[in-house]
Amino acid sequence: MDLVIGSLSSSWAILEDSAIFLLVGFFLAGLVKVFLPLDLVKRKLGADGFGSVFNAALVGIPLPLCSCSVIPTAASLRSSGASKGATSAFLISTPESGVDSIAITYALLDPVMTVFRPVAAFATALFAGVMENLIGDRQSGSATQMEDVCKDDCCSDNCELNDENEHERPALKSKSPRGKLATSLHFAFVELVDDLVGWLLIGILAAGMMEALIPDDFFAQFAGDGFLSMLVMLAAGVPMYICATASTPLAAALMIKGLSPGAALVFLLSGPATNIGTLVIIRKLLGTRSVVIYLSAIAVGSLSAGLALNGIYHALEIDATATIGKATEVFPHQVELAAALIFSALALRSFASGLMDRSLNSTQGKAV
Repeated sequence: MDLVIGSLSSSWAILEDSAIFLLVGFFLAGLVKVFLPLDLVKRKLGADGFGSVFNAALVGIPLPLCSCSVIPTAASLRSSGASKGATSAFLISTPESGVDSIAITYALLDPVMTVFRPVAAFATALFAGVMENLIGDRQSGSATQMEDVCKDDCCSDNCELNDENEHERPALKSKSPRGKLATSLHFAFVELVDDLVGWLLIGILAAGMMEALIPDDFFAQFAGDGFLSMLVMLAAGVPMYICATASTPLAAALMIKGLSPGAALVFLLSGPATNIGTLVIIRKLLGTRSVVIYLSAIAVGSLSAGLALNGIYHALEIDATATIGKATEVFPHQVELAAALIFSALALRSFASGLMDRSLNSTQGKAV
């Protein structure tokens, strides 16, 4: 019972530390949704060259999409003429980073990781896209095939950052400042919360359990800050499905217990960008050779970034365990508590809405 109470207490402390940054990140994600529409992205990714890969890697950094929800968008981009290199770059940089995950990284980790994480995601995506254009299979699927991949294998419509869904929310299509604000708030605190809250709470609860159960300096004693710990994190992250935001509390808990920043970064990069389901869909979307290039680029990119990050911490003589979570100290406890309660209310609304939808669908199914 003491362990259960300790785990829940640690989880609530993590939520208090991160809630205000999560809310700000969600709000910024809503603004990105409004001011970086998919049709603009499509126009920037059509050329089959380095420029389109660069644009895809760059534009994916702020977008708040996880490894499941990025697939419909990538399928739409591919069917609209985006090159395979650009599509591959977009598929990596988008789930590895986002304004919401950058915000929670600043809250739970430190400024060095906050800056380096999106930079590493961009570099990895750029490397993958260039390699895809250089040695990837030139055969490409038709627009119909791309749409079939999305319909058959992707997650719910709430996951799609896609203008095609706008007809379902005519009240939010206004181009006036008030209408755009309504659109951004709806996406941020309804759609995005629905998409991320379950995995995020799982990540926070798992981080609380690790803080309560794992001894201090556990990873430092058994893995150290060498290359082996990075390989272990890569092996753990590749098959796992976890979004960039939800993976951050886990990385913070692992670093508190002695895991090196570089190994934590490998997990933060490989976990969101890969899982078995996503790889199956990418094979349908781009081909078998592209999956090999995709995985190889993530492995090489994340391991190289991890080594570089450890070098930066050593050069700056920064003790990562001493800097974790210091950003939250600028806010009074009352502000953190209020933000945590607001986030909890949004989570309860999301769960209640999901239960009501499932109940309604079940009732309709029985009636049919």
